[in-house]
Amino acid sequence: MNALAHSLAAMSGLRDRDALDAALVRQVVDHSAAAITHAKLVRVVGEGDDTRCLELARCDVSGPQVHRDPPWTDWTQLPYLHEFPLRRQALDSRASVQATTPTGHCTVLPLPEPQGERSMLELQSPHALSEATREVVDSILQTYINLVGLLDYGEKDALTELLNRKTFDGAFFKAAAMQPVDASAPDGPERRVAAPSGGVWLAMLDIDHFKRVNDTYGHLIGDEVLLLLARLMRANFRFHDQLYRFGGEEFVVLMRCDAVEQAHAALERLRERVQAYAFPQVGSITVSIGFSALLPNDTPSGAFGRADKAVYHAKEHGRNQVCSYQALVASGDLVEQATEDMDVDLF
Repeated sequence: MNALAHSLAAMSGLRDRDALDAALVRQVVDHSAAAITHAKLVRVVGEGDDTRCLELARCDVSGPQVHRDPPWTDWTQLPYLHEFPLRRQALDSRASVQATTPTGHCTVLPLPEPQGERSMLELQSPHALSEATREVVDSILQTYINLVGLLDYGEKDALTELLNRKTFDGAFFKAAAMQPVDASAPDGPERRVAAPSGGVWLAMLDIDHFKRVNDTYGHLIGDEVLLLLARLMRANFRFHDQLYRFGGEEFVVLMRCDAVEQAHAALERLRERVQAYAFPQVGSITVSIGFSALLPNDTPSGAFGRADKAVYHAKEHGRNQVCSYQALVASGDLVEQATEDMDVDLF
């Protein structure tokens, strides 16, 4: 029990969601006295017949390594939820379920569902878990749930519950590190490619004439518009796209697509959904969107500078449109500037 207390204390110092996920499955296996051989933290994504399972963390008794599905996993490569009857039963009943399997015993524990996020802890064991082992698992799991709640409280916007700007830099550098490098470009700090295939894009979204909404209908109605827009964004983008509110009427999206055409199509789809949506009392609103590919050795200020120029161009040329920074540079509508000239004061 002393070892468990030390492990839980160490776990409480983690401030990264991926690290917390890994600590959960590792501790469950390590502190079960060999009663648990495999542990998986699984998130359910999708709806209806296309509901699938994404493994956030998995480990076993063979070693300390913790594995997970890649953050930009191809949706079509994930297994269907219906292939795992116990997982489906646990989600439907919102209660733990267990059953004997050909390889031993399986226990599935559903987790709370913040903002509709459905996840569960799946445990494989040679035999049914004893009461003592369940108490250990419950202690570790409750600590994990509490810590995730604290992280969400600090990392999410209080109104929309999208991610806030505090969490952005870490996610940005992880995404930028995955960008392909142009082998033909010279070495040095200016090395980059214009629009890498299978890359990451940063988009900035600004509500058109939002001050008019607040001035006409009041800030309570303005907040409702922001909340509903956040819901439209969640419905429009995929489970691994990262959505942020940076304050006021400014929103940010980090998304991975196979090509710039797909990124543009996703943003255009959102623009059309927003324009077609009937906001209570306000009626129709529109958004202007600018986006840019992330570049090798990119920085948040450089990427924001490019996307901001595209948003400004959209607003100066009629609003209610999606503009690509790289396309505007290619067409001559914008002049590409050096990274150091494109800094944006984010704080």
